Amino acid sequence: MKITGIELRRITMPLIAPFRTSFGTEHHRDTLLVRAVTPDTEGWGECAAMTAPLYSPEYTETAIDVLRRYLVPALSPHLAQAPFDINAVNRALRRYRGHQMAKSALETALLDAGLRTTGQSLGSYLGAAVPAVPCGVSVGIMSSVPELLDAVDDYVGQGYRRIKLKIEPGWDLAPVRAVRERFGPDLLLQADANAAYTLADAPHLAKLDPFDLLLIEQPLADDDLVQHAQLARRLSTPVCLDESVHSAEHAAAAITLGSCSIINIKPGRVGGYLEARRIHDLARAHGVAVWCGGMLETGIGRAANLALAALPGFTLPGDTSASSRYYTTDITAPFVLQDGHLPVPTGPGIGVEPIMELLDEVTVSTEWIPL
Repeated sequence: MKITGIELRRITMPLIAPFRTSFGTEHHRDTLLVRAVTPDTEGWGECAAMTAPLYSPEYTETAIDVLRRYLVPALSPHLAQAPFDINAVNRALRRYRGHQMAKSALETALLDAGLRTTGQSLGSYLGAAVPAVPCGVSVGIMSSVPELLDAVDDYVGQGYRRIKLKIEPGWDLAPVRAVRERFGPDLLLQADANAAYTLADAPHLAKLDPFDLLLIEQPLADDDLVQHAQLARRLSTPVCLDESVHSAEHAAAAITLGSCSIINIKPGRVGGYLEARRIHDLARAHGVAVWCGGMLETGIGRAANLALAALPGFTLPGDTSASSRYYTTDITAPFVLQDGHLPVPTGPGIGVEPIMELLDEVTVSTEWIPL
């Protein structure tokens, strides 16, 4: 299989409702899709970068620029041959530092195209162990506790197996207490701080311990594994890392230091699904639980995430929510919750394709890079 060109397609998807976290509020999803074209088929990947460098240093414009200037040209010698070697591709990409989300989108598009040629699903390729995965939902910061309770009630009614509450200083104890009191001890409940606290807040964060949370996610700065280890020793609530883990090496350091006992694996954040599988394998070997995080993906990214979340080490429900959690109309056939689960696509590659009429409606720009 020979890659003849790469398309960069930028789209804007309005969210059903604003999604607020400690680093800002999203009203729409500014997303870059990468399409890898061969003489016989094509593959799709979704970039997790946001419009602004808030969650991470990457943002949509930088992803487009680095793909155009460096990443795609660097792969020309590899992709112009048939068949290309995905491992050689990743070795070539490692020459360039950072830009994990751009690399992940490119890797996914190439994997999708390659697997479609052989007829193998991404889930089978990665080692999926189950046909469907349990789904959790992420609930943003809201204007009032009653509004939050109504939202959680709706998600519980839809069958979600786990509720994640976004928190920040001033919006933490009260909402967590209210949800726990309203829905009882059996609800799987966790909190996500998106690095909004410091170690000086440890006594305050310890006040979350009585609520029997599944975990507290990324409470401290993303570049500080040492203080996360100190915090973990002061809390009975398990500490989970998200933004701190960009590779299997970061995961190994965090496990060695005791910085976390759970890891949120986001393929975009770690540079792709092959690196995500490495982290899964490492964590599983050390008895560390993992789950699959989300970045408000369209059906393209959601399909690939479901393939990853079906690996045997993903023992906790992830942020692999239904399409209707974020979008009135998705760009693929919608993913619909079934008894709290979503099925893992079994078709070739990522198992879904964009509906071109819907995709064209939300497309802002396209750029073709021939090889």
